[in-house]
Amino acid sequence: MLKFALAGNPNSGKTTLFNTLTGSTAHVGNWPGVTVDKREGVYKKLSSPVQIVDLPGIYSLSPYTPEEVISRNFILDEKPDCVINIVDATNLERNLYLTTQIMEIDVPVVIALNMMDVVRKRGDKLDAKKLEQKTGLPVVEISALKEEGIKELMERAYAAAQKKRAGKSVLEKSPLSHVIDDVRIALKGKGVENPLFHAVKLTEGDELEVKDHPAEIAMVEEFKKQFSDDIFAGDFEAMVADARYKYISTEFSAALTRSEKKETFTKSDKADKILTHRIFGIPIFLVILFAVFHLTFGEDLLYLNTIFGFANDVSTGNAVLDSFVAVFYSSAGISTPGGILFNLMGFCTDQLGGLIAEGMAKTGAAAWAQGLVNEGIWGGVSGVLSFVPQILFLFLCISILEDSGYMARVAFILDRAFRKFGLSGRAFIPMIMGFGCSVPAAINTRTLADEKERIMTNRVIPFFTCGAKAPILAAVCGAIASRYTGIDAGLIVFLLYVFGMAMAVLMVALMRQTSMRGEVAPFIMELPAYHAPQFKNLMAHLWDKLKHYVHKAFTIILASCIIIWFLSNFSWEWKMVSMNESILHDIGSFCQWLFTPMGFGYGTSALNQYGWVFVVAAVTGLIAKENVIATFFILAQALGGLVGVEGQSEDGIAEVLFLMEKTGITWQGLMAFTVFNMLTVPCFAAAATVRGELPKGKFKYTLAFWLLTSYITSTLVFVVLSWWWTAFIVAAVIALVIVYFVLRNKGKINFGRRKGASRE
Repeated sequence: MLKFALAGNPNSGKTTLFNTLTGSTAHVGNWPGVTVDKREGVYKKLSSPVQIVDLPGIYSLSPYTPEEVISRNFILDEKPDCVINIVDATNLERNLYLTTQIMEIDVPVVIALNMMDVVRKRGDKLDAKKLEQKTGLPVVEISALKEEGIKELMERAYAAAQKKRAGKSVLEKSPLSHVIDDVRIALKGKGVENPLFHAVKLTEGDELEVKDHPAEIAMVEEFKKQFSDDIFAGDFEAMVADARYKYISTEFSAALTRSEKKETFTKSDKADKILTHRIFGIPIFLVILFAVFHLTFGEDLLYLNTIFGFANDVSTGNAVLDSFVAVFYSSAGISTPGGILFNLMGFCTDQLGGLIAEGMAKTGAAAWAQGLVNEGIWGGVSGVLSFVPQILFLFLCISILEDSGYMARVAFILDRAFRKFGLSGRAFIPMIMGFGCSVPAAINTRTLADEKERIMTNRVIPFFTCGAKAPILAAVCGAIASRYTGIDAGLIVFLLYVFGMAMAVLMVALMRQTSMRGEVAPFIMELPAYHAPQFKNLMAHLWDKLKHYVHKAFTIILASCIIIWFLSNFSWEWKMVSMNESILHDIGSFCQWLFTPMGFGYGTSALNQYGWVFVVAAVTGLIAKENVIATFFILAQALGGLVGVEGQSEDGIAEVLFLMEKTGITWQGLMAFTVFNMLTVPCFAAAATVRGELPKGKFKYTLAFWLLTSYITSTLVFVVLSWWWTAFIVAAVIALVIVYFVLRNKGKINFGRRKGASRE
């Protein structure tokens, strides 16, 4: 099978092209020996299938980042049959810099001029044939987003792969051409493959080449003496870069004719004047974020009922019709899109659960078997599955923001704010991915060059509430809203999400002042043009999320539900007993005192009989956060308040309200419980991923960081919400800590050493 490699700059549309070519055949792994994503798939629309390898996005083939080393080594060592170089046609000169380096390797190359639809829309003209003549490479105009030119691209790549190609350099007329040619001849004489590429890199002083070819570097050093008085002072790397850009500007750029329109600002530029505004950029982002959570978790669409008060009892007396109407409309008002999807799924799980219970009863199954299936297995799993459509809707909204190019702007506008706290805007990109899942978010921290920034980002990613925690927030906030505040649950959820983001920034600032002191890495990022997200890519993304969520529900969560049900219904003598005599009761009661300061341990109930219930839910959440909501469903039924499937609610609100009454937990303790689950150790999968991303020996400190931060913060939340006047004391203590570290780092506070004493 032929093997094609996709190479290009970040934001050049390479991933979109890969998804278009490979579709359902794509799979993701890791490159051998490193933890950087390896994406592979198969293109099946040629005379024979072709393996497609998506190389990491890079700007050059110099060994400055792991991504550049991987791409370089793959092309040199794996010898793909063809390299498809994706070039962003809207930024031609910058993208062609990488092209001039790939051209120097003895490999067939095809240039894919992407985003040509945008070029034409601007009124510009790009002569692909002229560029083909100048580069000596096949050039194809495409639009990966609109799937235009894909067939021609693959046909020309397939044809190019049938022929051998020798490397060619744009440096042939540069002042360095003589030494490059001498080194090339020397390397070729030694049998080195791709001698031209290695000769250029050796001339640049490439550290990998210098290490591998010590004899030839002497030729370069001798040649350098001729340039001691040159403007570059013998800096051959800078000379090579300058020569490449000059050649691109004079030769390749001639293929581009820009429009003579007086309008210099594109629609993206005009939008950025508002969306990336120095003052309004962050408030606009918060409004957009609030809209996402309102449409996902809210009950009153756009607050129409709150404003106009038109919600009424719409009961018709027909049970089936009432159930259908309740999906779209209730006493709270018109349902939001997320609410409609949630209600539909809840209706389906209710009907299926009823059939399961009825079937087991008719077959005369034993009481323990009915309890295991109805309350243990289906009771917990259905509670998790009910939230799947709602969580997918949240993923869809976030994916639209990412694919449209807006999230890149958010990273840009937050860089100003983050930098003051010791973090660059680049770190926000993996953080925002944490809203979906902490696992890919942690993997994405590999793009951060600074090790300290990478460690800090991995530690605070769980504070960006993932989709698995969303059901907890939805159930708890819904219960608090219905019982105490009357405020839309979506607003409370949004405030908790913002609280998590604020905690991330605060803890980064604290780490920068203590264990992670250092300079903030510079943040340079090219903002991609705004574009409409591709429906196919969005659906592929949601399908991946759905598979992951359902797989988790029927593996880890299913096993957890069975264990929780068993422990809550059996004693140490392996006999079925009531909840307060069960194994789970004894285990929960044993560690109950640890959680007392957070409001859900001892003292939760006047009788202290069920004070351990929320402790157990928090502990099971350490395995998988979905277990928390599953535990609510199982324990609520085990406590006898909600019997069987008929007594369940789809959203978990009824279960939370019942557990509040049974345990005596206050709403303040419930909020502290929620904050603890937001900030503590993420699920086992995420924790394992973070461990793999951190330097050796750092994970134990990260684990301690999660536990201490969640414990202390949850305790403070419970205390402040219970006794409002303590907020002033907490604020004063935090202010004193900040002042202390700031003064210490400025050298104005120095305990343990006399003024003027010398260091040993």
